[in-house]
Amino acid sequence: MKMLSTASRLLMTATLAVATISVNAQDKFRVCADPLNPPYSTKEQTGYENKIAALFAEQLGQELEYTWLPERIGFIRNTLKAENDNGEGFKCDVVMGVPAGYDLTDTSKPYFHSTYVLLIAKGRGWDDIKDSAQLANLPLDRQEKLKIAMFDRGPGTEWLQKNGLLEQGIPYQSMTGDSEHNTAMQIEKDLRAKKIDMVILWGPMAGYVQSQAPKGSYIAIPMQSSPGLKFDFSIAMGLRQGDNKRKQQLNDLIDKNLDKIQAIIASYDIAVLPIPADTGKKDDD
Repeated sequence: MKMLSTASRLLMTATLAVATISVNAQDKFRVCADPLNPPYSTKEQTGYENKIAALFAEQLGQELEYTWLPERIGFIRNTLKAENDNGEGFKCDVVMGVPAGYDLTDTSKPYFHSTYVLLIAKGRGWDDIKDSAQLANLPLDRQEKLKIAMFDRGPGTEWLQKNGLLEQGIPYQSMTGDSEHNTAMQIEKDLRAKKIDMVILWGPMAGYVQSQAPKGSYIAIPMQSSPGLKFDFSIAMGLRQGDNKRKQQLNDLIDKNLDKIQAIIASYDIAVLPIPADTGKKDDD
C-alpha cells in the first residue's frame, strides 16, 4: 500500500480533530450563566433557568455544561462570544434568559412575559396601598415617610421621577458588584432589616423576595405599562448571531415544552402575563 505523504497525514489528523470537537460539542448543551443570581441561576443549579436548561439537555440526550461568570457589563462578550482558550470553538452556546429582541445576541422565540411589581412589606404603615397611584397622591406627611428602593436605571426610577417621589428614593445599583449578594438578595436583606419598606422590582426578582419570607408578608402590585413607560417585557434565550440551526432547535424545544417551562417559572412565584404576538420588536429592558 502506498504510504501517505506527510501533508496528507497532517490533513487527516486535522480533519479528525475537527470532527472530534464537533461531536463533543454536539454531546453537550452548553450554557453561559451567573453562578450567584437567584432566582435565575446558581452554581447549585437551583434557579429556574437551571431547571429549564436541564429539561432541554435531557430531551436532547446531551450533557449539561456551564460556563460560569458574574452577569455584569461584558458578560456576553466574555461568554457567548468568547472563543475557548485553545482557539477552537466558543466557551458556551446559550444564555437562558435575555429580553426578546436583545441587541447583543440573536434570540429564540419568547418563553414567558412578566412585569415589574411594586412590593410593599406589610405591617409598616402601608397596608392600605392597593394601587401604585396611591403613593403619588399621599398627603405630604406620609410621603415624607416613604422608604422606597430606587435603582440607578430602569422604569421604576422613571416612574418615581414622573410622580415626584425621587426624594423618597433610597439609591441602589442595578448590578451590585457584590460576590455574595445579587440585586434580589440585597433587596430582600434590606427589606427584612427595614432599611426600605417597598421596591419596584422586575417580576422574577420580586418573586424571589416573596419566596424568602412567610406567605403573605408582602403586598404585590403589578405595574401597568403606559405610553412612554413600559414595565412588561418578554424573555427569550440568547445565542450567537448566525447560529440558525441552534435557534431552530431552541424554538422547537420551547414549542414542545412551553407548558412545562411555564410551570417551572410559576413555581418561583413570578408574575406571568400572556406572551404578546408582537415580540419581534426590540424590548428595552
